[in-house]
Amino acid sequence: MTVEETEIVVRLGLREALAARRRTVRLPVSALRDVGVENSWWRVLRGEAARGVWLPGRCAGERRGPAGTDFVAVRAETPALQMDLGPASPYARVAVSVPDPERTERALRGLIPEDAVEPPTEESDTP
Repeated sequence: MTVEETEIVVRLGLREALAARRRTVRLPVSALRDVGVENSWWRVLRGEAARGVWLPGRCAGERRGPAGTDFVAVRAETPALQMDLGPASPYARVAVSVPDPERTERALRGLIPEDAVEPPTEESDTP
């Protein structure tokens, strides 16, 4: 994963690229709303499986749900880096397994626009 000018670029490994049917995912930095590390890879999966491969312990592709379309490329043996994104992005959430998710999280956290509106949580806070 790299930042190239105004984009976050996720480059997939060969297996993930074949499963997801794409080699890279490009996201506008301006769409970044939140970033975090999830130790339980399956917790980043939401919605229903769409295009991709969904095997136990290895998932890559798109998922669709009420919050929009998510992109995931995660493996069971590693934590997942989760990025929540705004409407300028083709995805509502991108979750990927990266070599050092904590370091990547810190680097991306500094790129969240100050005027970014936090994404709604899945749990409702209505009185």
